[in-house]
Amino acid sequence: MRILALASLPALLAAQSPEQTTTLKDQQGLAVTIYNDNLALVKDLREVRLPKGDLDLAFQEVSAQIRPETALIRNLTEAKDFWINEQNFDFDLLTPQKLLEKYVGRKVTVVSQKPNPEGAGSRETREEAEVLATNGGVVLKFPDRIETSIPGRIIYPGVPANLRARPTLVLSLHSPRDHAQKLELSYLTGGLSWRADYVANLSPDEKTLDLSGWVTLTNQSGSAYPNATLQLVAGDVHRAPANRAPQAAPMMTMAKASGRAEMKEENLFEYHLYTLDRLTTLKENQTKQVALLTAQGVPVRKEYLLRGEPYYYQARYEDLGEKSKVGVFVEFRNREESRMGMPMPKGVVRVYKRDGQGRPQFVGEDAVDHTPRNETVRLKLGDAFDVTATRKQTDYKVLGVQGAYRHVTEAAFQIEVRNAKKEPVTVSVLEPIYGDWEIVQKSHDFTKESSGLARFEVAVPAEGSATLTYRARMRW
Repeated sequence: MRILALASLPALLAAQSPEQTTTLKDQQGLAVTIYNDNLALVKDLREVRLPKGDLDLAFQEVSAQIRPETALIRNLTEAKDFWINEQNFDFDLLTPQKLLEKYVGRKVTVVSQKPNPEGAGSRETREEAEVLATNGGVVLKFPDRIETSIPGRIIYPGVPANLRARPTLVLSLHSPRDHAQKLELSYLTGGLSWRADYVANLSPDEKTLDLSGWVTLTNQSGSAYPNATLQLVAGDVHRAPANRAPQAAPMMTMAKASGRAEMKEENLFEYHLYTLDRLTTLKENQTKQVALLTAQGVPVRKEYLLRGEPYYYQARYEDLGEKSKVGVFVEFRNREESRMGMPMPKGVVRVYKRDGQGRPQFVGEDAVDHTPRNETVRLKLGDAFDVTATRKQTDYKVLGVQGAYRHVTEAAFQIEVRNAKKEPVTVSVLEPIYGDWEIVQKSHDFTKESSGLARFEVAVPAEGSATLTYRARMRW
């Protein structure tokens, strides 16, 4: 099979070739692969009867945001002695204003109604006029006057060849014989994008959740894609930078998602490919949702987290603030043992929990990056209302020089954690400490999470409080 890339060649045909048109009625198959970043690959297969010799084939109803330099044509029937001479993308679409602009300097017929000299009523008159200008309005030159508005309706003798009703790719090609031939046009286009959206429902005891994932597709490409095979690529595909003007987002409609998972997943290079198990139609200016994944009873871990700041250790502070915010996080593992195991495309996870009357209530959301199998998904849902903390610096000393260290300091802290809940909680306290550090005094055990991070676990009784104290020595 011979594959020819479409390229604009300097050679021109001696005589203008006849133009033949192919529309969606010739379409035999359509496949759309959408990437995360406003990019899609379209494969459009059509069966067209081509005469032998040179001709122009107007490939109508392609994307209005097609990147013509990426177009690729394959003749699946007559690859031998089939070639492309040049291509042209006609994106100057036919509108009343465009048609009027194309007739500047040309004659049109103006039809208007004038009073009937014989009595009541009016009669239709036709006058020839030349279109002088259309800048900010229209200027018409009649045989006896010039008018700056349209006194009636305009009749045009024809539509200029460079105006198209739909975006059209015109291929100047050579056909080896007169025969029905299958042509597959592939091209990259903007205006098509997708994202993943997830809904998680926490169980009453907050130990498990049910997760549903949807793919949200948006089509702003200026064309529809009927009965298409749909595939989605999740991953960060590198693209050469380009200066493109931002496109205004039109109004969109929403299609309701199916309640079952409809996407099959597989590896593709360093990415993941998701394929819808049925044909679907992407209408122009539409947002559509289809099911991606479902998981029931996924084990989840809830964490209360209080995090300090590095500057706490660098000087003496009288006050470090009252009622520090305690963040609330939930996390779960994306693995088969946790009733999951499907690579999750990046998106937003929205979490709900039912109230005392069984009504689901929104409790927070967070964005997640692409998450492969066996990785942890961690979500920050907000700050705790009933769990608060008060921090103060109880001591700060400069100890001077010790050996190779020119600066040695000590800082002592007291953190009181209060719990207004009717059940006990455990708060993780993360302290970012700089330099070569050690904890010389402490009320609670700690773990060294990294070179500059200490973690304390503080158990707080129901409707009670607990106090963490420690002293850190820093050398640098």
